[in-house]
Amino acid sequence: MRDIKKVLLCGLGAVGTIYAEKFQKYDPENFRVLVDSSRLEKYQTYPVIYNGRETNFKYTLPSDNDYKADLIVIATKMTGLNDAILQIKNFVGEETIIIPLLNGATSEQIIADAYGWEHVLYAYFIGHSSVRNGNSITHDDVNTFVFGAEEPSDERVEKVKKYFENAGINYKVPEDIRHSLWCKFMLNVASNPTTALLRMTFGEMLENKHFMQLAVKIMKEVQMAAKAEGVRGTEIMIDETIAYLHTMIPDGKTSMLQDVEAGRPTEIEMFAGTMIELGKKHNFPTPYCSFLKEMFDIIHENQLIHKDKNVVCKVS
Repeated sequence: MRDIKKVLLCGLGAVGTIYAEKFQKYDPENFRVLVDSSRLEKYQTYPVIYNGRETNFKYTLPSDNDYKADLIVIATKMTGLNDAILQIKNFVGEETIIIPLLNGATSEQIIADAYGWEHVLYAYFIGHSSVRNGNSITHDDVNTFVFGAEEPSDERVEKVKKYFENAGINYKVPEDIRHSLWCKFMLNVASNPTTALLRMTFGEMLENKHFMQLAVKIMKEVQMAAKAEGVRGTEIMIDETIAYLHTMIPDGKTSMLQDVEAGRPTEIEMFAGTMIELGKKHNFPTPYCSFLKEMFDIIHENQLIHKDKNVVCKVS
């Protein structure tokens, strides 16, 4: 297999921009950001500002067919994954490696259903939260790109490691990537919806005993799902997740809290929604995740009501 040279990134959100900046800095000639025509116009008019600096990425459209990527990183929200899968089609060659940097525990399988597991590695982002305000993203550069394969000796993993080392990207390859991925999922399910509902920072969350008791109850639901899905080492997942929570910036906010504050759609379907479906699949109860899902259904309906009212007021 040839070394990684050409890299394509899909998704310039809070996480995607962190790595777009790094790829661009390392090898601007061989890096592209995939966008549709509407986003191209948007970014050309209002470039993404990263840590106070205007970015200057090379954009490519889904219809372009003169660029086969060695590595494709998908960093969209889950709601944008299906579009991303369709849009990367022209850029996938025989040896292309696809790595999704989405929250959740299902994106790899969804991509593999479209392109085959021979193209897909497991991955997730771990680090301090970015802060997004309009087209401006701020991040303290505390981040780790965690990835791997079912087989630790997979040569695709070695290729990505070599590229990341050359590009100066902080990475980790766990011994059991599925276990690590589900720990991240547990962290997200327990902290994102709850802090968004209660408008709490990581520090406030950790200092509040009642909050942490609730978080552990949610983690136990995720633990049951992980065990049913064949994940190894589920008995230590809760302790690992709580330990990681203590490394977060006390004033930091989860991405879901930032979405609620900004009136953006949330990823509740990927967190609580996925858990509810896994509960049905494996016949175990998910009362806490079901409650979180109902609460966010109310929030989303309220957002739509106010959006419609604003449209009516503008028209009138």
